[in-house]
Amino acid sequence: MRETVDWLMSSQDPAVRLAALKELGGLSETEPEVVRASQDSMRSGPIPRILSMQNREGFWGIEENFYTNSKYKGTVWNVILLAQLGADGSDDRIRSAAEFLLKWSQHESGGFGYRGSADGPTAYSLLPCLTGNLVWSMLRFDMKDDARIQNGIEWIVRYQRFDDNEGPAPRGWPHTREDCWGKHTCHMGAIKGLKAISAVPKDERSVAMERVASEGAEHLLKHHLYKRSHDPSVIAKPRWTQLGFPLFWDTDTLEMLEVLTDLGYRDDRMEDAIQLVLSKRMSDGKWKNERSYAGRLLTNIERQGAMSQWVTLKSLAVLKKLDRLD
Repeated sequence: MRETVDWLMSSQDPAVRLAALKELGGLSETEPEVVRASQDSMRSGPIPRILSMQNREGFWGIEENFYTNSKYKGTVWNVILLAQLGADGSDDRIRSAAEFLLKWSQHESGGFGYRGSADGPTAYSLLPCLTGNLVWSMLRFDMKDDARIQNGIEWIVRYQRFDDNEGPAPRGWPHTREDCWGKHTCHMGAIKGLKAISAVPKDERSVAMERVASEGAEHLLKHHLYKRSHDPSVIAKPRWTQLGFPLFWDTDTLEMLEVLTDLGYRDDRMEDAIQLVLSKRMSDGKWKNERSYAGRLLTNIERQGAMSQWVTLKSLAVLKKLDRLD
């Protein structure tokens, strides 16, 4: 495993080095080596390439197409990607992008929508997965004290549901959107909402946040994370067993494990998912990127099917937290 960690620590992509230093090396944000890697990541690699294509007003592509602009080239997707790459939230360009989406995509209720204007999105366009993703992203950009981000967290606490058609409708949600608020919980929306809560330091979570985290964790565990709750021998969606980076509205088993471990869960019902991740490890100790979005982003991160520094890093980080590294 030492060789694999060295491979990550010496990566030509400073964003990978930065994540490896923190996730595998256990170094804090203030360590000189981490500070240097953070600075390097804003000067070379995918982060500055993405930022070089940003408009001065903070968006990419066409303003009103912040979600639909070639699907993964619009503002929403670039902000989520920059957060996953560990971009420095204090950078003026990152703040400008965040401010753009808070204006165009955040509804007065706190949720985020995919269709709107400078006056905000339509209520019908609000999405649980988008809300979770953008709240998580802005928490990663160290915006947790912003009242608008707190409003987004409250939206998740208020409306996120966790049931398989055996519970009530979403808590007080007055609008109907069948694909997100249908007969049962949208698994992706649930995971992204929990991911946002997991990014709030535990000692800063409200009682309501902890309640939702507990409800959501039990919902995932009932599914053994990626299986059907009514028949845990059946994989709910085969694509969830394909590990990839980056991730957007969709999810995979590794992200589900990340969320639960970050929330502090250790449960026997996670074992199937742990074994799935372990089964993907190649003989040289690395993992492949099985879903890379290559050719669909403003800049490619990794090649489809190639050995992946990001999937390897995330896998090792989860296994480390679970004390499952050999």
